[in-house]
Amino acid sequence: MSETIEAPAGNLPELTVSEIAGAVKRTLETAFGRVRVRGEITEMKIYASGHTYLALKDEGAKIRAIIWKGNAARVGLKPENGLDVIATGRITSYPERSEYQLIIERLDYAGEGALLARIERLRKKLAEEGLFDASRKRALPMLPRVIGVVSSPQGAVIQDIKTTIARRFPSRIVLWPVAVQGEAAAAQIAAAIEGFSALAPGEPIPRPDVLIVARGGGSLEDLMAFNDEAVVRAAAASTIPLISAVGHETDTTLIDFASDRRAPTPTAAAELAVPDRIALAANLAQSGARIAGALTRIAQAARLRLDRASAALPDLPSLLGSARQRLDDRGERLALALPNVVAARRRALERMTARLMHPRELIAAKRHALALLTHRMAVPTGAMLREGRLRLDSLAARLEGLSYNAVLARGFALAIGPNGEPITSAKAASAATRFEIRFGDGGVAVRTESRKSPPVQPSLDL
Repeated sequence: MSETIEAPAGNLPELTVSEIAGAVKRTLETAFGRVRVRGEITEMKIYASGHTYLALKDEGAKIRAIIWKGNAARVGLKPENGLDVIATGRITSYPERSEYQLIIERLDYAGEGALLARIERLRKKLAEEGLFDASRKRALPMLPRVIGVVSSPQGAVIQDIKTTIARRFPSRIVLWPVAVQGEAAAAQIAAAIEGFSALAPGEPIPRPDVLIVARGGGSLEDLMAFNDEAVVRAAAASTIPLISAVGHETDTTLIDFASDRRAPTPTAAAELAVPDRIALAANLAQSGARIAGALTRIAQAARLRLDRASAALPDLPSLLGSARQRLDDRGERLALALPNVVAARRRALERMTARLMHPRELIAAKRHALALLTHRMAVPTGAMLREGRLRLDSLAARLEGLSYNAVLARGFALAIGPNGEPITSAKAASAATRFEIRFGDGGVAVRTESRKSPPVQPSLDL
């Protein structure tokens, strides 16, 4: 008979899976609290709910992490796969999968080295696309009527720009206020640049002739909004000439490469945007003086050439007096010459008239000469006509005697083929299947009897 031996229960309490998972969760949250974790972002995915799920990894381990939707706009930077960051948050667990995870409340770049490497990768990518080419740069307008400024409405930047423009060349300033650092800064700056470009002439908000994108100095993290890809692309696509003035003189951001001009400071950007009216007035005065001097020299040179030309000209009053005297002399001589010429012509005409016949006498003489000529021509013409008629009759008789019709009239016949050609041999008549025999009084159609054709010899068709 067998016996069942029960194992001793001991002093360990019996826990359910949910109880042990809850205990682990409380232990993690109590023991660690808020932590800062450095690692590379990987496996990042944004769900339809708006929550961002990712993992942080280093050479030896990986931890799951979550950015809740409500905190996504406040974490400090936009997470991307491959980005080296320092995540600040709370350690907790997910009991359904028995996993521990990090609830991220803030993200920071893991040192300037990581930031610079990320900026350099983006710079090379955009440079390969041609966004930084010198051929894309446009000239700034000399006298802009409206100047658009994309910057923070608070701080010294906008005041420096206003003061400089008012001092150099007062112009209208239109400010598009934006955040210049933080998570939302890049989107606001890009939207401001695109908004200025979309303005059309004649709208309530005037379209600027030049744009200034500016902010004061700061750390590399503070200036990261101006290294954002969306901001750089918006600057490159701007339809308005753009001046970048971000940070101090030694600071360089990617928007500087895409802008048409880079200024080391916001004040320098304002100086680039408008000319110095005092210097401009001085240049205008200097240019006016140079133009006046050049015109004076041109007038003096023209006057000198005119004086030289006038010195080489003859005495016009003397020439006019001589010409007037010659005219009077010729007029007097003409007055005496005309009557003499008329009298000479009249005497010549009278002598010619005396030798001329009366028209009636001239006509009668011509008529008598014509009658004599007609009588003389009539005698030989009649003889020539009679001789020609006799010769023509003789030729006609000879032609008639040679005609084949005269031969047919004498009893002969003529064989005519189907195409009107004469048949002149028996061989040709035998070869024709039908022909016509013509006599002096008409024709008779003849059809030959069919004969057996000789065999056809084959021939080589060349």
